[in-house]
Amino acid sequence: MATYLVLTIIGEDRPGIVELLAKIISDHSGNWLESSMSQLAGKFAGILRVSVKEDKCEALINSLENISKDLKLIIEKVSSENFEEAHQIVEIRLIGNDRPGIIREISKTVTDLAVNFEKLTSECAPAPMSGDALFKASASLKIPKGVSVDQLKRALENLADDLIVDIK
Repeated sequence: MATYLVLTIIGEDRPGIVELLAKIISDHSGNWLESSMSQLAGKFAGILRVSVKEDKCEALINSLENISKDLKLIIEKVSSENFEEAHQIVEIRLIGNDRPGIIREISKTVTDLAVNFEKLTSECAPAPMSGDALFKASASLKIPKGVSVDQLKRALENLADDLIVDIK
């Protein structure tokens, strides 16, 4: 029987962090299932999900906890029942002029509709012509029964006149 672990890790970015994690997981016959990792402001930040045989789980956890004193690691065991099927997953892209509080506005709008973020990435980048700051975000959203994609799109577009929403 497999055990699932979700790991979060943060530390000073340097070559070899991913390889170190992969080696330890592989050495314990674990399977790297999914991950998202980034370099942010000189820090390595990642989250990953692994499966491992139940009888090797504690040894894997112990090895991971001892990888490095300069890396902060959080390990959570999760059951397979936590991977419920989504009612509907939509991908959205948003772009607009950056302003303080935009993530707060987007997250409140989404939450008010009982929609859940499955994944969110965002960045600020200069606009091609003017150089003004543009806010860009991509998200995977889990829409519950009773909420339509059009309803979600209208709610997000109502945030601001300059916010463009593309939903697929």
